[in-house]
Amino acid sequence: MQFQREVFMKDYMTMLTDLIVLCVTLAISLSFWVISMTASTYYGTLQPVSPWRWLFSILAPLVITSRAIKRNSLDHTGALAAVLVGFILTMANMSFFSSLLAFFITSSKLTRWKGDIKKHFDAEYKEGGKRNWVQVFCNGGVPSELALLYMIEAGPGEIPVDFGKQYTATWMCLALLGALACSTGDTWASEVGPVLSRHPPRLITTWKEVPAGTNGGVTPVGLLASLLGGMIVGVAYFVTQILFVRDLNLAAPQWPIIVYGSAAGFFGSLLDSFLGANMQYSGYDESIGKVVNHETRTAKHISGKPILDNNAVNLFSSILIALVMPGLAWGFWPRQ
Repeated sequence: MQFQREVFMKDYMTMLTDLIVLCVTLAISLSFWVISMTASTYYGTLQPVSPWRWLFSILAPLVITSRAIKRNSLDHTGALAAVLVGFILTMANMSFFSSLLAFFITSSKLTRWKGDIKKHFDAEYKEGGKRNWVQVFCNGGVPSELALLYMIEAGPGEIPVDFGKQYTATWMCLALLGALACSTGDTWASEVGPVLSRHPPRLITTWKEVPAGTNGGVTPVGLLASLLGGMIVGVAYFVTQILFVRDLNLAAPQWPIIVYGSAAGFFGSLLDSFLGANMQYSGYDESIGKVVNHETRTAKHISGKPILDNNAVNLFSSILIALVMPGLAWGFWPRQ
């Protein structure tokens, strides 16, 4: 009984930590947004938004999330959060919307894919991969913040990715793309790697073989999947640029967006695995024959410490990728 109370308290503290991290992040973001909006209003730099853009930005997320609820991909709290994230990204830039759509559709389908196999090694597997509001904000919170800052900097609309002509806005575009590619790459790796790999995963910190489902475990198939996942997001962004950006021939070449998305997906997955191996608890519970993310009486420790849960790791990974990758891209991005 005492042990169950301890487990409950640990789970409660983990959830409380997630809420605190989210609240602090949103509070900081809101503060910067209010300050920037005030400054933009004072200097008269705000741009009008087409009513058709408003309508599409509201209807598209509503239609997509309603279908997601029917397919059991989102619960009702997750749907509300997804509508908010979708509205902000669609209002800001159609390329943001297409990248978010690529992440959501592919991740949802892969989460449901081979569910009968995943049940055997994933103790926390949910039928349909139903996501709640915490999971939505941990994956979409950073892109939403960047989309808001982008609208303040450049206004709602599509622009070419060009450091020479739009340095700040380009940095925000690539940071947002990097965050979404990171989330996509990690999801693809975790959903595809354990299922298709012929060999057990290896812990990224020690390279020892670990059971499938261990936080920080990587496989060659999973790493390749993370590369492809990031590339899909990059392709979605690139195609939307071609369709919606005017005078694209006058800007720097846009094809590096695909390479950038692939790199962000790959390195984002590696970073997520590294954080998971060190800051997430993994233990093998012999009573159920599965890897668990919390201590139990019958669980044998594999790796990590009970500092963060999967949602917090996803959040911190996307933040770090969003901060670092645009700076690396600046060095090799072609100039017009």
